[in-house]
Amino acid sequence: MKSRKITLAAAAAATAAALTGLTLTGLAMTGAANAATGHAAAAHGFTFTTLDNDHDPTFNQLLGINNHGVISGYFGSGMTGHPNKGYLLEPPYRQHSYVNENFPHSAQTQVTGLNGVGNTVGFWANSAGANFGFYTTGRPFHFHQVDFPHASNAHPQMDQLLGINSHGEAVGFYLNNKNLDRGYEYNIHTHVFKRIVQPGVGPVNDTTPSLTATSIDNNGDVAGFYTNKSGNTVGFILYADGKFKSLNYPGSSMTQIFGINNKGEVVGAYTTGTSSTPPSFGFTWSAKRGFTEVNDPHGVGSTIVNGVNDSGELVGFFTNAADNGFTQAFLAVPKH
Repeated sequence: MKSRKITLAAAAAATAAALTGLTLTGLAMTGAANAATGHAAAAHGFTFTTLDNDHDPTFNQLLGINNHGVISGYFGSGMTGHPNKGYLLEPPYRQHSYVNENFPHSAQTQVTGLNGVGNTVGFWANSAGANFGFYTTGRPFHFHQVDFPHASNAHPQMDQLLGINSHGEAVGFYLNNKNLDRGYEYNIHTHVFKRIVQPGVGPVNDTTPSLTATSIDNNGDVAGFYTNKSGNTVGFILYADGKFKSLNYPGSSMTQIFGINNKGEVVGAYTTGTSSTPPSFGFTWSAKRGFTEVNDPHGVGSTIVNGVNDSGELVGFFTNAADNGFTQAFLAVPKH
């Protein structure tokens, strides 16, 4: 299936996750490595470490990281024999540090985000390929399904939660029957839904342009990506005060934001060119520093940055062309 925190990662704009390959927030890719033996390399002001779960060393994606260094992600490409299986990865990031997290009786699960007070969010798929959002409380995990209440959902259904802050405000999207993304916020304490839309689009209807909400910080600022009036996919930040900021990496053909921290720094990926498989490059952006390109040194041109915490630590994945094209997960720690 595709995951969304891009399609749960998909290089083109947000697209539906199908049971044959959930891909997550970001561009859809393939790859993997080993947490205990992962390489470390320095580049672009970061030290990169490959962190892959041994249960499927060919495909891992890391999607979120909190201020305690706990990481959310999953292994498995979603293809036959390699279902998506969710997990948390805790310091010191060894094979014994993985905590399995899978929605009960699901065919596939991705854990797409987490906060600092013990909640996680994600989505699960059934054998028919339908996707359903969820959040968890407590340990052992207590799972709670979340589906946006709307009559014009796609068939099969696609609901995904992609991010959550420490106040229990979660964000995600559902797909409507025109295959357009509809962003929303959901409060796990009050169980209230709220649509997230870009300014100037008028009332949301079946043909309103796509918008995917991927992350939310403790200030209530929401980040994600949407289709603008020119038909291009660009990133956005919707600040808690209502200000809406579009972000487009200079010279890119598509820009998607997948994570935001409490300091206003966002991360994501951009593509160049118009081919069916355009190269992708990770980035960070802040109001102070602007855009900075970030690439795992083993995956330049195939790097996706999905999450960032307040220390500036990044998580994501890349395709390792030198290692059978595996999709490998990485942690990038800033060099000080």
